[in-house]
Amino acid sequence: MVVGLIVLVALDVPQSLILERADVFALNYLQENLYLMMAMSGLFAALRVVGAIGLLRNRLWGLGLSIINCVVTLVLMVFMLPAGLADGVLSGTALVLLLFAWLGRSPDGQLRLLVQPSSGHLSVRPGSNGSMGSVTPGSPNESG
Repeated sequence: MVVGLIVLVALDVPQSLILERADVFALNYLQENLYLMMAMSGLFAALRVVGAIGLLRNRLWGLGLSIINCVVTLVLMVFMLPAGLADGVLSGTALVLLLFAWLGRSPDGQLRLLVQPSSGHLSVRPGSNGSMGSVTPGSPNESG
């Protein structure tokens, strides 16, 4: 987008000429400021690249920047219809994958849970004659 903006400005193409032939955004304000939107998309792209470099180098700031970029994109996508739909799907997918990578497993490979089980687990013991059985306190290592 930034390269396109530089080319359009260098060739002195008026923005009104583009607006006559393209209906890009649902909101008129964004449509009327197409060059500004192109510049902002370049800024977002640069921030995404910086966040990706941070993730590649295993830096926490890269994760934070990437999550912030995804959340901001998801919030702003509704104003950039119809192109925002694809952007929202891709940012939403990236956000879910980032959160899975960050919060999915602990360093020792165990699943991270919302609530850590306490030492007094409940165990279900089947009853006789096909009944539901009973729930009794027990230890997690106890076989039932």
